[in-house]
This record gives sequence, C-alpha cells and structure tokens, in this order.
Amino acid sequence: MNPIEVLGLAAGALTTTAYLPQAVRTLRSGSARDLSLAMLLLLITGIVLWLAYGALAGLPAVVAANAATLLLTLPILWVKLRRG
Repeated sequence: MNPIEVLGLAAGALTTTAYLPQAVRTLRSGSARDLSLAMLLLLITGIVLWLAYGALAGLPAVVAANAATLLLTLPILWVKLRRG
C-alpha cells in the first residue's frame, strides 16, 4: 500500500469515526429532533455520490470511508423519519 493510499484511509477512518458518537446517541435516545432533515438528506446524497465516484475511479479508500459513513448515517435518518 502506498503512502497516498494510507493517507486516504487514515482520513476516511477519522471522518467516518466522527459520525459514530452521533449514531450511538441517536439510536440510544431514539430521537434525532435536533438534527435537520435537510442536512441529513444532503449529507447522505453526498456520501452516495462520493461512494459512486470512488467505485468508478477505483479508489478503495474513498469507497471504504463512504460505505462506512453511509452505514452510520442511514440509522440516524431512519430515527429522524420515524421519531423526529
């Protein structure tokens, strides 16, 4: 693995891990009231586009980071839509 790929993986790991506390808090409390639905929809759309870009460009670090971030943000959206 080259240093640029390691840098990408490290950046992806840090930015993805940043969503973990929010996901845990939202799922534990059952509320996403303080989160904007528009923000969540824009964020998830961007994540999906980055995921597609990474896949099409053959960038595993981009794919891995955005796939993991998507898995953390979709439950937050689910709580927001179901319980506010």
